[in-house]
Amino acid sequence: MEHTLPPLPYAKDALQPTMSAETLEFHYGKHHQAYVTNLNNLIKGTEFENLSLEEIIKKSSGGVFNNSAQVWNHTFFWNCMTPNGSAPTGPVLDAINAKWGSFDKFKEEFQKSAVGNFGSGWTWLVKKTDGSVDIVNTSNAGTPLTTENKALLTCDVWEHAYYIDYRNARPKFVESWWNVVNWDFVNQNFA
Repeated sequence: MEHTLPPLPYAKDALQPTMSAETLEFHYGKHHQAYVTNLNNLIKGTEFENLSLEEIIKKSSGGVFNNSAQVWNHTFFWNCMTPNGSAPTGPVLDAINAKWGSFDKFKEEFQKSAVGNFGSGWTWLVKKTDGSVDIVNTSNAGTPLTTENKALLTCDVWEHAYYIDYRNARPKFVESWWNVVNWDFVNQNFA
């Protein structure tokens, strides 16, 4: 099965000023595309060749895992954003308030976690098997798909996610990123 780069759910300039068209040109058009290309090359003639992306992630290791998980993580990340942003509502907001007491406290904790996530990786809001929510950091291509947690929201904290627009200022990127979070997508994931 040939894996392809999924289309962005918005135009490349739609997330400005939080994320520039140039950032999306490189991050989506070059980095994400490279993971897709590498994955297709790595799985040719292997037991992974005809598996879905999720099956590959759950059954692989090494380069196959790294590239397949990065394809999935990035696709999920693009969907976590929307040009006009939105606000959390309903059950996901209730779960956030139950865990952190307020949405502002959750944002503070998520931002602290994302900024403090050492090296390259991802910061996730996840739904646990008991229905509660938590913040989880993963390194490199790590993904909740390999755990019992369900991914609800993620922020990419690899340097290529923000370097063009923010240079090495990860805190500024994460703070600005809240302006484009797609809480409708998070709510769908939580349901």
